[in-house]
Amino acid sequence: MAKIDIHNLSLTYSSVGDDIHALDGISFEVAQGEAIALIGPSGCGKSTVLKLIAGLIEPDSGRMTLDGEPIVKPRRETALILQDYGLLPWKTVIDNAALGLKIAGMPKAHARERARKALSVVGLDGYEKNFPQQLSGGMKQRLAIARSLALDADVMLMDEPLSALDALTREELQNVMLDLWNARSYTQILVTHSIEEAVYLGRRIVLMTPRPGRVAKIIENPWMGTRAYRNSHEFFEMCTHLRSLLESEGAYHG
Repeated sequence: MAKIDIHNLSLTYSSVGDDIHALDGISFEVAQGEAIALIGPSGCGKSTVLKLIAGLIEPDSGRMTLDGEPIVKPRRETALILQDYGLLPWKTVIDNAALGLKIAGMPKAHARERARKALSVVGLDGYEKNFPQQLSGGMKQRLAIARSLALDADVMLMDEPLSALDALTREELQNVMLDLWNARSYTQILVTHSIEEAVYLGRRIVLMTPRPGRVAKIIENPWMGTRAYRNSHEFFEMCTHLRSLLESEGAYHG
């Protein structure tokens, strides 16, 4: 199980002479196995929300729980996938994929076998002995996803994981992410600036306001879940609707 409940979270980053009010009373729920997308302007606190759910930082006030238990520290089954991949350049592909398992104390042989299966799932068979610098951007992101799959994560937190990729590779990886979510039924929260990506990968879309981040609106997106959705009339209507909402919030100027 992996149900997440966020209630009235607020957070201010303090630094010398300049406090940043990042979040102001954020509340939403994520059902077990649900995929949601967070979208809003730069600096509105989207990444901060992921760090809170990952247990990396604590809020100033409010409550956050996972399956009813307070989130107070990182857990192995919660994966955080970043834009910069988080790979160790001196380790091979298979060692990068097995890294989380080795940190958790799993015997090397067992960890490598789990990692090998995860690499196969994301299409990196045959690249086990390569190093990250020998991979394309899309392959590096597949490797980052494989590392999370090897951990058998039940919560996938993704912070703009595809933003550095070209358009065709980005769509290809979006399909991979959709297929994995359908196959594994983990709880997924995606932070993105892309309207089309939010609509393609979010069963619900949480629209956030400019800083301090608040929830402006939560949009139901019931057609999400198949590759065919991308080319449907409903998809283009939803993208248009979301763009209009972002413009009304002053969050989109494209």
